[in-house]
Amino acid sequence: MAQLAYLIDAESDSPGASGGAPLAARSLSLFGSDTARLGRIADDARLAGLTVQAMRALSCLNEDAGGLLGDIVAVDAPLLSAAEMAALVRLDERVARAGAQLIVLTSEAALEDVFGCLERSHPQIVIGGRQSEGLIALGAALARLPGRRVREMDEEDRLAFLKLTEQLGRLSDRLDRFESGASRLESPAPGFRGESGDARRRTRPALPDARLVHRIMHQRRLREKFLGTDLFADPAWDILLDLTAARVEHRRVSVTSLCIAAGVPPTTALRWIGQMIDSGLLVREQDDQDRRRAFIDLSEEGAAAMARYFAALDGEGSQLS
Repeated sequence: MAQLAYLIDAESDSPGASGGAPLAARSLSLFGSDTARLGRIADDARLAGLTVQAMRALSCLNEDAGGLLGDIVAVDAPLLSAAEMAALVRLDERVARAGAQLIVLTSEAALEDVFGCLERSHPQIVIGGRQSEGLIALGAALARLPGRRVREMDEEDRLAFLKLTEQLGRLSDRLDRFESGASRLESPAPGFRGESGDARRRTRPALPDARLVHRIMHQRRLREKFLGTDLFADPAWDILLDLTAARVEHRRVSVTSLCIAAGVPPTTALRWIGQMIDSGLLVREQDDQDRRRAFIDLSEEGAAAMARYFAALDGEGSQLS
């Protein structure tokens, strides 16, 4: 937690600063059914200075209001029943209205269901339940709380914060497993801004043939095969390439498929997907037939940028990324 603290104004720890409560007064609500796992999360939260409220089953939200929510809400949901999915939708709405921070610990098997339920609260989704990932998520949630003001949270600083988060995750992986499991940050353009609609209509070239995009993706995998993954761990470009190919092929991409295409651990991929949505490169789209499901697509600005990139690539006579 200490590594995250430098981004947060120390003044906001006092009761009168910035109108926020001191860190010790911050509270955590816990929902889940595995008391042992919830107990471990509660222990970590107390170490971070949080007051832990009663632990409750997620399904209780279908029966009543579920009590007052804490400043941070953590849900342990490795699998979801239909009733728990309904409860998670309600919780998403409540967290968004309250301005709280939501962390959901789940599994790859339940990722589609979880992601589809969480449309409004901008949650952190942690896959696999490793303690180090949970601690990083708690630190990020604390930094985002009102009253614990993150300095100058413009686009560049948000990317720097993501970089720090991924560096901590990578360090944790190396200590725990002696291998890298997070990504180095390189972003296409801090403060990404698309052109106006008129400019896009005048200048936007067509997207490339999907076969070219797949060839570039294959070349990137060959590079990792012979040189390793650590040097090329940034998933943003792989995400953009996969979505470009999908748009040309008129394919919808689920969040699970996109995490696989990113080539990094799912929790890392989800952080990047969230950042790229915030930056305006990607958009989230609900399934018209099943509101519990959601897909990821390039935004119009993102698609225009990729089309211009491939047009420039073609102009140079190159097919390499």
